Amino acid sequence: MFRCVNALAKLLATSFGAGYVPKMPGHCGTAVGVLIAWATWDLPLWQFALVTVAVTAIGIWAAGVADQAWGTHDNQMIVIDETAGLLVTIMPVARHGWPALACGFVLFRFFDIVKPPPVRWIDEQLPGGWGVVLDDVGAGVQAAIVMAALQYFGALDALASL
Repeated sequence: MFRCVNALAKLLATSFGAGYVPKMPGHCGTAVGVLIAWATWDLPLWQFALVTVAVTAIGIWAAGVADQAWGTHDNQMIVIDETAGLLVTIMPVARHGWPALACGFVLFRFFDIVKPPPVRWIDEQLPGGWGVVLDDVGAGVQAAIVMAALQYFGALDALASL
């Protein structure tokens, strides 16, 4: 029973295997988020928010169980946190065009890697899967603010016209 639970947690925590990519697994987890955002482009915002909350909640559970199974903390193979963070990043903008998805990818990876306050604090202070996932959600919120500004000032539309 526990082996099945651990296997399911690892499958989900690695965003269906994206975390097993040996080079830049965080980028691969973020790319899974881009695919989910693109596949759900026509959902109303409230439904997309539900998808984002579900991925985040599942990620908290899966990251905690997978880390326990591997005997690690925030193993680099756990990338569902990047998937959830990208979904948060893209939430305030239209998800159907390449400019929003590309800018969201770059901005989220920037905030996830740099971890400006309070993101680093969340990572260091929250236990288990909570810290693993919610620091990326925090980075996603910071990136989402920039995304909203880019949309407000027309930068995403300008990129789309290139």
